[in-house]
Amino acid sequence: MKDLVIEIVKNLVDNPDEVNARAVEGEQTTVIEIETNPDDIGKVIGKRGRTIKSIRTIVNAAAVRQGKRITVEIVEPEDRQEA
Repeated sequence: MKDLVIEIVKNLVDNPDEVNARAVEGEQTTVIEIETNPDDIGKVIGKRGRTIKSIRTIVNAAAVRQGKRITVEIVEPEDRQEA
């Protein structure tokens, strides 16, 4: 599922080489964290959050078919430096 998110995001941004995703496994849910160039975050979010909402919808549809729960989050640049 992480590869699906990476492919979608790489096609949206100006710096596809800087796109990275990390899957954090939880007890019931997997969280996919998207990291990208700070200049491209707006493109991933989209106007009024429509793009990220669409990405989440696609991932949720694929996850339901596999019997999983997955959420997609964008990691802000400040969060990357602290981690």
